[in-house]
Amino acid sequence: MILYQGKLYETACQAGLLSRLEADINQTRGAGRLDISKVIDAVEVIGQRLKDGVYQDKIARLGGNGIEEQIRTVIAMADRENLEYRLAVELGGFKEALCSGQPVRRRGKKEPGTGPKEVDTYVYPLGTLFHIAAGNREGLPVLSVLEGLLTGNVNILKLPQADQGLSVEILQALLEIEPSLAEFVYVFDTPSADLEAMCAMAGVSDGIVVWGGDQAVAAVRRFAPAGVKLIEWGHKLSFAYLSGLDELEDKAVDRELQALADHIISTGQVLCSSCQVIYLDQKDLGGAQRFCQRFLPYLEQAASRFPEPMGTRADLSLRRYCDTLQKIIAKEEITDYHIFAGRGCGLKLCGDRELELSELFGNCLVKCLPRDKMMDALRRKKGYLQTAGLLCPEREREELTGRLAGCGVVRVTSLGKMSDPFLGEAHDGEYPLRRYVRVVDVEGKR
Repeated sequence: MILYQGKLYETACQAGLLSRLEADINQTRGAGRLDISKVIDAVEVIGQRLKDGVYQDKIARLGGNGIEEQIRTVIAMADRENLEYRLAVELGGFKEALCSGQPVRRRGKKEPGTGPKEVDTYVYPLGTLFHIAAGNREGLPVLSVLEGLLTGNVNILKLPQADQGLSVEILQALLEIEPSLAEFVYVFDTPSADLEAMCAMAGVSDGIVVWGGDQAVAAVRRFAPAGVKLIEWGHKLSFAYLSGLDELEDKAVDRELQALADHIISTGQVLCSSCQVIYLDQKDLGGAQRFCQRFLPYLEQAASRFPEPMGTRADLSLRRYCDTLQKIIAKEEITDYHIFAGRGCGLKLCGDRELELSELFGNCLVKCLPRDKMMDALRRKKGYLQTAGLLCPEREREELTGRLAGCGVVRVTSLGKMSDPFLGEAHDGEYPLRRYVRVVDVEGKR
């Protein structure tokens, strides 16, 4: 299904619509700016509908753990006050310039033989954004388009294969609420293998917003036209870091461990902010074994509350078995880890320090990483670091936070809130809205 200027078309109409896409977009952009206030009005209505349960049947069919929490987050993000706050935080003094179309007057530095120049600084949308969304989180395609609309851009969205129609339904509702947005939204259900169509969409764009792993980003780089800005939101790795547990009260540690277990199970470990590795600030593998024995019951409790489908468990067991067979055939060492198997979950205690993807779905890696070795281990994953869930004595929090940030981590949270967004936060260390606008300086009077 295709959504083109507010109307639905069958997929078979794609070629004809793509042939007129550039002309239609040029006409829209030539007619003037998008009124950002109308975007906020419409998004607020959508948020209220979500709150009232209007889309509940469609959301329920998506299934998956943690979907209710994700919906609550979307509702909060759609609030008018929060949208205004985000524009102010991410664009700073340029927010009013974007929304009003009026310039910010600045005085430049003195130049040889002249006085200081006055410069009028305008803020414009980047132009046309081509969103290539990933399917690992419900609502992500819509969120990406809304960020484009908040900055006044025309938006082309290629739906992920896993999308089940909710994105088109919500965006269509948004356009019905505010018809003036229709010319700024184009949605195609084009498969990634249709390179000709992908190149056509990229060719009319000023920026390509790509969500996904290394392969997805590399594929976009290969067909992205020269001069088109590539805005990558690639896959990231997140972990927990635990230090000085013996110094903390047992009840406090138990609460944090239960929160971490709930986070691991409820997210399925498929989000960029999901915990893949639990690092212990120690060298003793014996102590790490005792930690695994202590933590596994919490993981089992969480798994009983958020059960994964039997097919997911079977797939994991088969992958483990094949991995072991491959190592035996290759005569590789297979004793460098120990499995702590639980009901519907498990821990894998490893002898190395590498930050890597776990087996997912309640199966987490546990490794020793003394703080003085943190830089050596984590910097090998530079560019992939995102969230660190930190548990430590309060007197060490500032030092450990500084060490984590120095290694490249861009979010530090408590253990149970690694995937909880807070309004106005950066995304992977950057403000998205700032990347979706451009600054135009116009020389004023001397």
